[in-house]
Amino acid sequence: MKGSSEHGETSKAPLGRGVSKGVSVLDLILRFIAIIGTLASAIAMGTTNETLPFFTQFIRFKAQYSDLPTLTFFVVANSIVCAYLILSLPLSILHIIRSRAKYSRLLLIFLDVAMLALVTAGASAAAAIVYLAHKGNVRANWLAICQQFDSFCERISGSLIGSFGAMVVLVLLILLSAIALARR
Repeated sequence: MKGSSEHGETSKAPLGRGVSKGVSVLDLILRFIAIIGTLASAIAMGTTNETLPFFTQFIRFKAQYSDLPTLTFFVVANSIVCAYLILSLPLSILHIIRSRAKYSRLLLIFLDVAMLALVTAGASAAAAIVYLAHKGNVRANWLAICQQFDSFCERISGSLIGSFGAMVVLVLLILLSAIALARR
């Protein structure tokens, strides 16, 4: 009985290293997913514009993301988070090679939390504007513009998907790093 207990304890060490390496590989994969989400959101929002003719061809109404500072903040926030995620890839690869790295994982947790806050602020602010574009606000006398600028509204609504997806992935990255640190 005692021999089987000791055998079980010694077999946990290689399994622990394998799990730690698996967590590090998952971390790298999730970072790539978040890069794709934030980059796609920034590009989709940054290239959104629509022009509608009004009475004649010479008078036109134009809607661009840069008309609203909140949507500009959304593009900048997603771009910063995307750049951070790209710059964090070497540390993530380091964790695959050296799974015992503790301080770099702690640094990633703090920076991931800061980037989560930034992407959350940008996505939430843009979501409020997208809601106003779709529904309007009768009390403030703001009309919904999505009946006229249909393509514009579809693109800005779609760009939120990647950003909110990146938020979920960043939460998972923070949890993974915390689990990896707790196992030490």
